[in-house]
Amino acid sequence: MNRFAPTLRPVFATVSLAVLAAPSLTAQSAKDEMAAFIDARADDFSETAQTIWDLAEVGYMETESSELLQAKPRAAGFEIAAGVAGMPTAFVASWGGGGPVIGIMGEYDALPGINQSRSPERDPIPGKIAGHACGHHLFGTGSVAAALAVKDWLERTGTPGTVRLYGTPAEEGGAGKVYMVRAGLMDDVGAMLHWHASAENSASASSSLANKSGMFRFHGQSAHAAGAPWRGRSALDAVEAFHTMVNMMREHVTPASRIHYVITSGGSAPNVIPDFAESYIYVRHPEPLESRRMFEWVVKAAEGAAMGTETTMEYEVIHGIYNLLVNESLGRVMHENLERVGGVPYTEEEVRFAEMIQSSFFARVPSISSAQEIQPFEVREVGSGGSTDVGDVSWVVPTAGLRTATWVPGTSAHSWQAVAAGGTDIGNKGMINAAKVLAFTAFDLITRPALLEAVRDEFVKRRGDDFIYEPLLGDRDPPLDYRASVVRGRGGS
Repeated sequence: MNRFAPTLRPVFATVSLAVLAAPSLTAQSAKDEMAAFIDARADDFSETAQTIWDLAEVGYMETESSELLQAKPRAAGFEIAAGVAGMPTAFVASWGGGGPVIGIMGEYDALPGINQSRSPERDPIPGKIAGHACGHHLFGTGSVAAALAVKDWLERTGTPGTVRLYGTPAEEGGAGKVYMVRAGLMDDVGAMLHWHASAENSASASSSLANKSGMFRFHGQSAHAAGAPWRGRSALDAVEAFHTMVNMMREHVTPASRIHYVITSGGSAPNVIPDFAESYIYVRHPEPLESRRMFEWVVKAAEGAAMGTETTMEYEVIHGIYNLLVNESLGRVMHENLERVGGVPYTEEEVRFAEMIQSSFFARVPSISSAQEIQPFEVREVGSGGSTDVGDVSWVVPTAGLRTATWVPGTSAHSWQAVAAGGTDIGNKGMINAAKVLAFTAFDLITRPALLEAVRDEFVKRRGDDFIYEPLLGDRDPPLDYRASVVRGRGGS
């Protein structure tokens, strides 16, 4: 029984010409109307996104951000289910009936430990604990815009079909989507769409890295570090021994593996032997099984470190996510719609902003004009780089996504430069483009049954008939307090 299907699958290079036929004049007219709907409300959507940028709420604490995003579909007549799958800031908004169910996902959590004003020069905001360095303020809002446009079209035309918006919290390490998948909230969805902030425009069908993480907590005995150190047992020593062994692992894991960690607690004063220390660690690999195996090895290292330092250890799995299962059929349709929408043009003022941003980069930078270009469509079966909890969704529902140039070309995610650009009209314009592509793709899926059938057929072939989904994070509840230490560090309750 295939519980974790292999990452490598045959590339489906030939897709039926009938399935990918050019849209009819009626379809073109409908998409023009969808685009006009979004453009007419672009300022309102941009204001919402920038309010969420200002809030910069971290995972599972996105209370105001979630309410802002729920308010628009609620006002439009969507049925809202809030606090789903044990997550207070998660929601599902549905409208329609009959026909296929097309899902659109939106994120809205910020990254802790990084913040920046809207300036193109380094300018942290004093006292702010987080920033939208991954563009999720745009992601969530753009997805809302797309869902509203699809609803408007369905309602005006009386077309059977359902559009469902998934508000997914805590993507940054909290794996919010996994709990929604585990709860069966996506079981009846015909296809799932998503997008992400980026420095370029692309709808390539690309995989990602599976990822498993945990908090490793060591307990020792405090003592005066000079007066009676023999009476103490340092929890920090245990963390350091643990990290030494983890670093030795790097020689013996495959080149595609990634391991990284931070010490989230290591003591408060040099003259006090710490009786508590904590390490937060990620392990990644293109295949879920290998990520799980590596994590089990990390647990052994932690147990050994505790034994060697006469401390105790317990660990908590924080999240576990699959790699993305690509779907070429769906990706190509999304790519065609991205080409229809086009890239992001800059004003003269935005060009000057971009030049200042690029002057802070260490690496060679692409042309600013590349923000207007659409990258060629590619299929990348083996993941590299980052991870996303969209991966779990893609193993239970045919899924495709795109990226638009919401950041200055050459910008890395999780950087202050991404925070800055995402707080400007550069980010807003990329978001509006993404909303149109999502809406157009949903239209294609609802009105072209042969396309949806081809998407489903490819999904089954790639995943395997005997696949059984088992979340890497097991049966744990959502870690609603996994960012609590970040908030406490600000001096709050």
